[in-house]
Order: sequence, then structure tokens, then C-alpha cells
Amino acid sequence: MKKRIIAVLTAVVVAAGLFASCTRMKPSENNGPGTTVTEIRYLNFKPEIAEVYKRVSAAYEKETGVRLIVETAASGTYESTLTARMATDEAPTIFQINGPVGYASWSDYCADLSGTELYKHLNDKSLAITSGGKVYGIPYVVEGYGIIYNKAILAKYFALSTKATAYKSVDEITSFAALKAVVEDMQKHKAELGIEGVFASTSLKTGEDWRWQTHLMNIPVTLEFLDKKIDLTGDGYKNIDFKYSDNFRNIFDLYINNSTTDKTKLGTVDVTTSMAEFALGKCAMVQNGNWGASQILGVTGNTVSADEIGFMPIYTGTQGEEKLGLCIGTENFICINAKASEAQQQAAADFLWWLFSSETGKKYVSEELGFIAPFDTFGENEGPDDPLAKEVMRWMNREGITNIPWNFTVFPSQNYKDSLGTALLRYAQGVMSWDEFKKHAVNEWKREFGA
Repeated sequence: MKKRIIAVLTAVVVAAGLFASCTRMKPSENNGPGTTVTEIRYLNFKPEIAEVYKRVSAAYEKETGVRLIVETAASGTYESTLTARMATDEAPTIFQINGPVGYASWSDYCADLSGTELYKHLNDKSLAITSGGKVYGIPYVVEGYGIIYNKAILAKYFALSTKATAYKSVDEITSFAALKAVVEDMQKHKAELGIEGVFASTSLKTGEDWRWQTHLMNIPVTLEFLDKKIDLTGDGYKNIDFKYSDNFRNIFDLYINNSTTDKTKLGTVDVTTSMAEFALGKCAMVQNGNWGASQILGVTGNTVSADEIGFMPIYTGTQGEEKLGLCIGTENFICINAKASEAQQQAAADFLWWLFSSETGKKYVSEELGFIAPFDTFGENEGPDDPLAKEVMRWMNREGITNIPWNFTVFPSQNYKDSLGTALLRYAQGVMSWDEFKKHAVNEWKREFGA
């Protein structure tokens, strides 16, 4: 797998395990743990996959003789559960953290993983959490988001004899200028295309606006961090200039001016409604992530088949954007407990290598855990089976493409993101200027960090 994801995402982990501070961590013979360790502990972050890990544990013990004890924190209690367990004799050997902030909290417990086989086989090492030349968290699952499009509707547009653009394929859309030209012309031909608007409704209802105040905002913030060479384990991210605010506006305006719903009424729209519009063929495009495949294919009356769902990057008009891909990243980084014995750390490293390299482990990862695993041990056909996950993997493997990492884990707070959503709604409704929105985004960021 060849992929380069912008080297800004340097730290993220959400507690669930422990790796070793010894740099020799390579799999023991036959990929099994050391002979002196018969039991390791793992604190799982996701309650929805707890039952799967029970089966993983049984399979691992059957193959290696080592017992994997998996404890799952209740939803919303992972951090408090991890804190409680670390102070006991039943501290996890393997845990997770969710980013620079998570690493800052648990750095004393994060072993150096730079010598592990798992890290050596990480496709894009810039995704790992690093500090001082050492590796303290390894991403074990990635997700991606961008513009989901209906291949059939796009093909119908490209075949129109009355279209005003010269584009003949979605593969020719590699810039905001191209996207804008196609979208605006499609909007003019919406009756012929059988759609109500090119884009699904921009959901700006309170609590339903995360695709814009978090995911879309990630793009200008990440590009700014890249320009400034910000180290996310330091304090440089505590100020932003919003240098790419006009680019954010470019794509946001394109969304709200060419959609199924009048922009003044977007405050009542939720994500489910937006995704249903796409699933029912009422629009041709919608911004969301690979998790949206189940939403699309599971809608009653769905008219979009799995092979008609595609992914393209969110173009905003930046220089060199034809080389940018999807927004691909994670909030899930695996760590090994530096306080555990060397033998326990090695056993933990062995288990993780088994999970992501053995035939049995990879089958659980792809088919039951449903992870898009960022390791070169997985072949092209060994990932999850849904169409958008396959698209993420395709973009990860594209030569010459740099995918945009997830840096919204360093956004000031949920309150900050919620305030951005409210401001975006006011802008869409015409009661806030773009300059006022920009000032709000910059000043609130600074205020929350106390910078």
C-alpha cells in the first residue's frame, strides 16, 4: 500500500492497551508472546465491538496459549475507567489515546513502539504519535471523508448534449474550479437529471452541524498548520489566523447555493435527512465519511446501489490541490503500558502483530471489527466490504496523492465547534457577514486557549 497522508497528524490515541518502551519489540517466534507471559490485558474503547473482542480473545488463546483479558469501558467513561485501572494490579497492558491531548495526559504510560513490527508495517508513519524521535501511539484504524457522489447521475450529466462544460468524466474534476463549473451547470440542468439539487441539504440544525464546524473546518486549519510547520505536541496550535478562510467559504457557498434546500431554511435539517436525500436520488453529492455507506444503503426506498457510490476530495481552491486526496485520519491510537514489565510489553506487541498480520487476526479486523487497517499486511481485497471503505483504500493507494489528516482533535472544545455551527447558520441566513464569521472563528479559538 502506497499512501502519503500529510505529516501533521503527529499524535492521537484513546486508551485501550499498552506497548513497550524497549526498542527491540519484534514478534516472538511463531508470532506468539514470550514464554514467561500467559496473560495480557486490554482496555477496549468501543462498546459496540466488545462481543467481537471476546471471539478474538478465544482465537488468540487457542493459537498461542496466551490469555487476552478484554475489559470494555462503558460509553463515555473510557478516560475515567483507564484512570481507575492504571492505579490497580489489573492495569491494562494495551490501551488507547485520542490525540495530542490524550498523549499529554498519558505520556508517562506510553512505551516507545518504534522497534515494533506493527510500526514497521504502518503504511504512513506520519500518522503515528511521535515525540523526540520516538513512537508512542500507532493508529490501528483509519476513516475518511470527502464528497460522496452518485456515479450514475454524474454519468448522465457528462452525457448531456446541452451541458456548458467540456468535462467528460469525474476523473477530470481535480480542482475547485472544475468542481464549481460542473456543480453550477448541473444545478441548471437539475430537471433533466431528475434531481432537486446537486448537493444534499447542508445540515445546520444544532447538534447536526459537525460535518461543517468540525470536518470541513479541519481542511483550512490543517493547511495552515502545514504552512506553519506546527508540532501538535507543542503549543503552536493554540492560535490560528484562518489563512484559508476564503477557501472554506468557496466550498461552503457551493454547498448551500446548489442544494435541495433553500439556504435560509438549513437550520431545521439533520444529517439523517441529508443522507436520505442522497440515498433516494434527490441529489448527486453529499459531504460525509465512509461510515455513511450504511446510511445510504440502509434507507428504505434507496435508489443508489453500492457500485454507484464514489468519493472525491473536498476541493477548495488552494494551490496544488490536484495532488490532495480525501481527509483520512483517526482518533484511535494503540499504546502499550510503559509501566508493565518488559515481558508483558513484548507479549502485548506480539498480540497486536498477530491481530494485524495473521490470517485469523486479519479476518476479524476486516470482517467483524470492520476496520480499515493502515498496515501493509492487508492486501487490496482484505479490507471492509462496503463501497466507501474501498474508496478510502483506493485513495490511500493512489500514487502522487497526499491525503489530508484529521487535526480536529486539537480544536479548543465542543463549545467552540458548536459556536462555529451557529455562526455558519447565521451566515447562510444572511445575518452575519463572512468577515464577521472569520473574526469569530479566530477570536474564539484564541479565547478558549487563553492565548
